[in-house]
Amino acid sequence: MFRLLKDAFKTAGADKIISGYILWFFMSAVPIWLCEPNINTYQDSLWFCFASATTIGYGDVAAVTLIGRIITVILSIYSIAAIAIFTAVVTSFFTDIARLKASDSAREFADDLKHLSELSKDELEQLSQHIREYQKKNH
Repeated sequence: MFRLLKDAFKTAGADKIISGYILWFFMSAVPIWLCEPNINTYQDSLWFCFASATTIGYGDVAAVTLIGRIITVILSIYSIAAIAIFTAVVTSFFTDIARLKASDSAREFADDLKHLSELSKDELEQLSQHIREYQKKNH
């Protein structure tokens, strides 16, 4: 499943966006750490970036310098876009899987109808049950 998701990200071109985002996240922590007077360690800077990126904004640390605020704004906008892209790719992936399963089911159903006279009594009963279930779902 992980490999299929990875392929979906590559196909959509989202792998580069997400990789770029992760790189920007860790790199933006450096100037924040160096220019913000309330942030004393790289770990604190990462914490600030996390709070800003997730738009949680705990308020325990805030950017007060122009550079820190600009980087925080870029990080926040980039985070919103990256999360939206991530969500869209994952949703599309699972929608495609559901569509493929439905298509396979439709093909099997059509094949059963083509060979109706060759089906056993049990297979006919199963086909009838599937049709009843389908009618219940769509009415």
